[in-house]
Amino acid sequence: MAKINLREMARNQSGVITAVKVGGELGQRIRDMGLVPGAEILVQGRAPLYDPVALRIMGGTLSLRNNEADYIEVEVADE
Repeated sequence: MAKINLREMARNQSGVITAVKVGGELGQRIRDMGLVPGAEILVQGRAPLYDPVALRIMGGTLSLRNNEADYIEVEVADE
């Protein structure tokens, strides 16, 4: 299992969040969206210029900017 930033994940790649490496207001907002350690995510797609990224989490879809995705560490299966 490899640990990478969420920004580095490919379309249709899934993984489990291992850490949210930001505090303060931004960290709280990210956690409030359900992006917490242990949560399973799937990269559903990306905008034409690769920002933002659409994620599937807990049965819902959310959009996250790449500068926010940089703070989220994800464990993915080695390919």
